[in-house]
Amino acid sequence: MDVKSAFLNCFINEEVYVEQPPDFEDPKFPNHVFKLTKALYGLKQAPRAWYERISNFLVEKGKVDTTLFIKSNGKDILVVQIYVDDIIFGSTNELLCQDFSKLIQGEFEMSMMGELSFFLGLKIKQIKDGIFIYQAKYIKDMLKKFDLEHVKPQATPMSSSIKLDKDERGKCVDSKRYHSIVGSLLYLTSSRPDIMFSVCLCARFQASPRESHLIAVKRIFRYLRDTLCLGLWYPRYSSFNQFLGSMLVSWFSKKQNSVALSTTESEYTSLGSCCAQVLWMQKQLLDYGVRVDIIPLRCDNTSAICLTKNPIQHSRTKHIEIRHHLIRDHVLKKDVVLEYVDTLNQLGDIFIKPLDKEHFWTFRRELSLTSHS
Repeated sequence: MDVKSAFLNCFINEEVYVEQPPDFEDPKFPNHVFKLTKALYGLKQAPRAWYERISNFLVEKGKVDTTLFIKSNGKDILVVQIYVDDIIFGSTNELLCQDFSKLIQGEFEMSMMGELSFFLGLKIKQIKDGIFIYQAKYIKDMLKKFDLEHVKPQATPMSSSIKLDKDERGKCVDSKRYHSIVGSLLYLTSSRPDIMFSVCLCARFQASPRESHLIAVKRIFRYLRDTLCLGLWYPRYSSFNQFLGSMLVSWFSKKQNSVALSTTESEYTSLGSCCAQVLWMQKQLLDYGVRVDIIPLRCDNTSAICLTKNPIQHSRTKHIEIRHHLIRDHVLKKDVVLEYVDTLNQLGDIFIKPLDKEHFWTFRRELSLTSHS
């Protein structure tokens, strides 16, 4: 649903005065100003005041996490997501949806948009067996925008032998165009984790892009042209984890801002970041009535796994910042359990390095990326 004139529904606490609009001056008091009791479009306080109004209304009906509201009714739940003046809601019981629709339309003037099928560039295909999310139209628009509709397709977004660097001696390219391309690709990673590493690597060189960087970016588009309809498939029945059953629900790829003295330390630091993320997800799942006691984390470095089980500080570990020892504390508490996975089956490699076609396609399939056909 869409809220009509959303910002006009909110109240403001500050004293704000506005001049009388041209041609609408009060003939008796032409030099007076108006004191606002409600927000207007263009007012800096308007977005915050609108969120406060809608959140105060909804929080009386359920739990809240920033813009996500949840209401439980026995075994059924109602989930409401707010994006400025757009509201997405769904439930395990259709009657809860109907009740919510009546409730909120009684408070605000609304336009009912029907079943969710397209939102913020994401195409949502709902069928009996599950939900498929992809961005085929968005990719087509990008290819057209950057005049790359007729490029030759590629099997992977980046060559496994490529090594991108600053290339200071390389030929400079239009930085504005490069920024626009990278920005468009970054948004695409919301449904295409298979290009996450390639896009993030190219994004590092936005300060001074060179021809070699532009060639790498175009390679990503050549891959996308051949995989327009790939997207994330979420079957109806599945268990929960960082993977929701076999489906990826959280992914992250970022160059570390700390210097590690060994691969063990690097892996240990990454495990700490991953642990923090899954613990946050564990708490979020409680709002949905799902309790996960022991979370499995997979690592391909046996030394890093041993480090999490050893509470004794020694010369090789004493320089590691305390915040990275989060993983050790939670292993001891048995909140998480570390499992060894060999390098050939380390799914996380798709987020940290360019892979050959065989491994890339295997990992892509395991991420539950498939074609909507």
